[in-house]
Amino acid sequence: MDLLKSNLDYGIIGILGFMSFLMVWFAVERYLYLRRVDVRGFDHLDELNVALTRNLTELSSIGSSAPYVGLLGTVLGILLTFYEIGQGGNIDVKTIMVGLALALKATALGLVVAIPAILFYNGLLRRVEVLVAEWKKIHGYEAV
Repeated sequence: MDLLKSNLDYGIIGILGFMSFLMVWFAVERYLYLRRVDVRGFDHLDELNVALTRNLTELSSIGSSAPYVGLLGTVLGILLTFYEIGQGGNIDVKTIMVGLALALKATALGLVVAIPAILFYNGLLRRVEVLVAEWKKIHGYEAV
């Protein structure tokens, strides 16, 4: 338990930090690509969709899994708090509240990563939809 106690924050914050780095990387890369892509250079709709949606799955995955990573940190933090209370036999409200507050920061950090990832994903997906509509207009596809 001591190993978990001393490394829990570093592990969860490290994972969420890496996820946020990837989220920013993918979002910037897609934004720059979608800003300069010329849809006239694509002959097939499927080829266009593959090119436009590259790395969007990763953004969506980060947005949907970051809260769970934070929740894992919270659950483990609460587990450690209760374990310490059980080992010491001393029920001090201050100790419990500090332990729980520190555990909840993991959930907050998970949300700090997830919310921008989902916002970036939705914004980029909208841009993809606009570009596909432009391609269909250029190539004479009718709305079904």
